[in-house]
Amino acid sequence: MTDVPTPRDNPYLVGHETAEKDYLAAWESGRLAHAWLICGPRGIGKATLAYRMARYALAPHDQNDMFGAPATLQMSAEDPVFRKVSSGGHGDFRVIERGWSDAKQTKRKTVIGVDEVREIGPFMSMTPAEGGWRTVIIDAADEMNPNAANAVLKILEEPPARALLFLVAHNPDRLLPTIRSRCRRLDLRPLKQVNMLLHRYAPELAAADVTALTALADGSIGRALELAEEGGVTLFRDLMALLGDAPRLNISKLHALSDKAMKGDVFRTLSGLLSWWLARLAAAGARGGLDALTEITPGERDLARKLLTAAPPHTWAEVWDRIGHLARRTDAVNLDKKRSLMLMLMAVESAVQVGKAA
Repeated sequence: MTDVPTPRDNPYLVGHETAEKDYLAAWESGRLAHAWLICGPRGIGKATLAYRMARYALAPHDQNDMFGAPATLQMSAEDPVFRKVSSGGHGDFRVIERGWSDAKQTKRKTVIGVDEVREIGPFMSMTPAEGGWRTVIIDAADEMNPNAANAVLKILEEPPARALLFLVAHNPDRLLPTIRSRCRRLDLRPLKQVNMLLHRYAPELAAADVTALTALADGSIGRALELAEEGGVTLFRDLMALLGDAPRLNISKLHALSDKAMKGDVFRTLSGLLSWWLARLAAAGARGGLDALTEITPGERDLARKLLTAAPPHTWAEVWDRIGHLARRTDAVNLDKKRSLMLMLMAVESAVQVGKAA
């Protein structure tokens, strides 16, 4: 896999042309919102877009440009503004994100605290050092704790002149309504170009794996690349093979798959795949038809039909909810990952057994 650039370093973005045009139109009109809320699922390019918007604001602009505004926010990686932002050396630019929880900087805190956002107000109120705009990105704003959110709200209530705030949000409903109401909102959609981007960033992948990852990613290139790095396609196939034995799971397969959960991020990957597939199962069942269900691995449609015959969609939605709760608790209090994954898989087994007995 090629090195995938971080949003700070990435000059390339596809799929969000409408959002770029909305920002450029606002800029050209002279009625530029002081705060922008960039929303959408994880891994679709929200932060990359935020950096593009910030770099555009930081770049010099000729007020007498007879050719008008550009059609995109594209900027060369060799541009001085791009290089300063990338290196963290631009005097008018700041990024706020979760701080480090340890001295070695190996793990980030779970939230953005007030200490991280305290500098925003004074920074944005200063005269731009390089003659343009003061710009700040908060990535991600829905990870702020209540004190941090209130500090940001105070800034939005009295926004400084020539200052722009870009809020990236995976779950905007977690933000204070008063924060949402004071921002211009851009809702980004899942990408249709995941297949193309996988060929760009992971050209070594087999065609079958690209197809599977594209389906598993649900429009998120970030998720697709994470799954590719973690062997997600193989794990998904193993998961489907195990569930195919329901209503009585094969004990050897169950232990073998659960043993893998002890390594690295495999628990997160497996629990995420299981949760995702159960949500897919419940949704397909609620729609009343499995014929349109695209098979990621052979036999998946037959497995879905067997599980939905054993239990109705609302039962699988309840199992999905229990599994999600267990996954979050396992991460929060460091429960035994193998045991947690076995409990998740046994919850599926139990739902099938109870359904067949009813």
